[in-house]
Amino acid sequence: MAENRELLFAKTLEKVRKQAREQGNCIEEQQVRDAFAELALSQEQLEMVFDYLKKHKIGIGESIEPEEYLTEEEIDYLEEYKKEMQLLEKLSDGEKEAVTLSAMAGEVDAQRRLIQAYLPQVVEISKLYSGQGVFLEDLIGEGNVALAMGVTMLGCLEHAKEAEGMLIKMVMDAMEECIADNLQEAEKDKKVLDRVNKVAEKARELAEELHRKVTVEELAQETGISQKAIEDAMRMSGFAIEDLEG
Repeated sequence: MAENRELLFAKTLEKVRKQAREQGNCIEEQQVRDAFAELALSQEQLEMVFDYLKKHKIGIGESIEPEEYLTEEEIDYLEEYKKEMQLLEKLSDGEKEAVTLSAMAGEVDAQRRLIQAYLPQVVEISKLYSGQGVFLEDLIGEGNVALAMGVTMLGCLEHAKEAEGMLIKMVMDAMEECIADNLQEAEKDKKVLDRVNKVAEKARELAEELHRKVTVEELAQETGISQKAIEDAMRMSGFAIEDLEG
């Protein structure tokens, strides 16, 4: 793919993922085909897209129960959290609209009540993002922070009916960002581990040749790995590379 085609593909894939989240973690096959129509993908390429979506817990044509991806620990946490939420004030549709209008006007008590009204929805949204490497409690925490921030920003809206869409989007965006940050951190950790493993392997090979532990200088000279990279790897490993002299 040319660079601009790759960029369009990535943007379209992200758009499809978000659309699926908004539809309860489900998207129709035709919606995917329509989204990628401009790229004229082959059937094989489309199948790869469908596989990618399934791996990210998105159902094609039928929703996947989010609970399937919760760990036992997450299920226990969720049960306890739901018990706590049952103690919160419940608002009728009319009350919710009135509270929203007051929150839009900047009334702090109304903003607090609105946060409580949306907490159960944060939980339901978090389940849509389960199974992607972030613990449910962290997703809910990020969503709650976004919600608390969002209710203070409602003054920019013209109508109360716009509030829910804005708040839900902020919650979803926060959870998406949390997952993206986690993936980035995991990739960084993998690179660190790969570097440590490489240095440990080279140190073991040289130590076997010399029948003793090797120094940083010897390993650098024999392998071409810089002394700084070797020292960094030692530090990252907690100085636990057995065949290297600390």
